[in-house]
Amino acid sequence: MAVEATSAGAILYRDTRGRREYLLLKSRPGDWEFPKGGVEGQEELQQTAIREVKEEAGIEQFRLLDGFREDYDYVFQANGKTIHKTVHLFVAESFEASAELSAEHRDLQWRDYDQAVNTVTQDGPREILEQADDFLDEYEADDEETEEE
Repeated sequence: MAVEATSAGAILYRDTRGRREYLLLKSRPGDWEFPKGGVEGQEELQQTAIREVKEEAGIEQFRLLDGFREDYDYVFQANGKTIHKTVHLFVAESFEASAELSAEHRDLQWRDYDQAVNTVTQDGPREILEQADDFLDEYEADDEETEEE
C-alpha cells in the first residue's frame, strides 16, 4: 500500500525585454524542477503553491494566473515506505527579476523556454511546462486583443 502525498507549486516566469523566462531550481539530489512542496494542514493547493514560491525562490511579488492547473505523479521510496506523490502545478507571473536560493536547493536559473524544456529533469513537469508555455501564448494574445479595443 502506497502512502498518498500531495504537493503543489508553480511554474514561475518573468518577462525579460519581451522574452519569457522560467525559474528552475536544482534540488539537492540534482534534479532541475519548479518551486513546489507538500501541502500543510488545511491549505488549499493555491496557498501551498504561493507559500512554496516565497520559501524556495524568495520572491514575494508574483501572481498565480487563473485557468491553469495541471498535475503529474510519481512513486518513490522513503523510510521503507512507498510514497505515491501527486504534484499540482500552477503558472505564476513574477514581478521581481531576481530570485534567492534557499537551503533546499543547490542552484537556480532563469531560462527561456527552449533551455528550460531541455533542463527540466522529469517527464511530468516537462510536459506541464510545454502546456504552460502554450497557455501563456494564448493568455498574452488575449491580453493584447483587450488592449487594442
